[in-house]
Amino acid sequence: MSVSSAFTDAFLAVDWGTTNRRVYRIEAGKVVATDRDARGVTAVAKDGFASEVADIRAHFGDLPMLLAGMVGSTIGWRDVPYVAVPAGFATLAQGLGWIDDRTAIVPGLSVLRGGRADVMRGEEVQLLGAVEAGLVPRDGLLCQPGTHCKWARMADGIVVDFTTAMTGELFALLRGHGLLSSQLVGAVVPGAAFREGVEAGKRRDLSAALFGIRASKLLGQRDDADAASYASGLLIGSDVAVRLETGAGDVHILSDPDLGGLYALAVEANGGTPHVVDSHAAFAAGIIALAKALGE
Repeated sequence: MSVSSAFTDAFLAVDWGTTNRRVYRIEAGKVVATDRDARGVTAVAKDGFASEVADIRAHFGDLPMLLAGMVGSTIGWRDVPYVAVPAGFATLAQGLGWIDDRTAIVPGLSVLRGGRADVMRGEEVQLLGAVEAGLVPRDGLLCQPGTHCKWARMADGIVVDFTTAMTGELFALLRGHGLLSSQLVGAVVPGAAFREGVEAGKRRDLSAALFGIRASKLLGQRDDADAASYASGLLIGSDVAVRLETGAGDVHILSDPDLGGLYALAVEANGGTPHVVDSHAAFAAGIIALAKALGE
């Protein structure tokens, strides 16, 4: 049996991020079992990945396995080289990092144009999978919110360009450290304060607007209960405003409903039309299509 044909029937797929991972058992092109845990790459010792993979097989079946995400990074199992955009499934298949003839790591994507550098790992499977499953059009702007928000331009079903914004990480840093940390303790909700933050984010004077959160408290203009929502709106609003400055239109957001809903509000506020898409369904469609591409 060839390496490629090993993935045509049943196989395992792992979306292996920094802090979490999700395992899928796939049979005949369908997800038949899935599970999520907190065994992201930072929870695994450098020499512990082979054991982790053996444990996954013991639980889900002794099957071929495709691994995507940070497991292929410098902090993961093996540093698998990025492949440059434009890229589709055929490009990913050619760039797989093989551990053995039954275990491979999906390469991430890179951009290096005019002095601008960018990279992604794991999101590429979702992006291409969303197109494959018909969840998004073959041409358009896709958004993947998270710690590092990805904005990808698709053309004829492949990734042709993308930009990463550290929106989620900035919010976490502000919440955990510094001048504003004691104010940003409330829940983020899609209410008036969040929408005010989005409007302020349109000006993209981010550092000044952030200090305004402190000043608003001192001058009695905003209650601390609303500060986190306002700060989130400010950061997300600024991110969205930059992406839509050359034109709005449809934006397909690959996310869970809660975070996706926040981005949807910001997209609407900037004149766009948001569509929230199930990111897990996109990943499953993408990894299934990638396995199929191995046999072509």
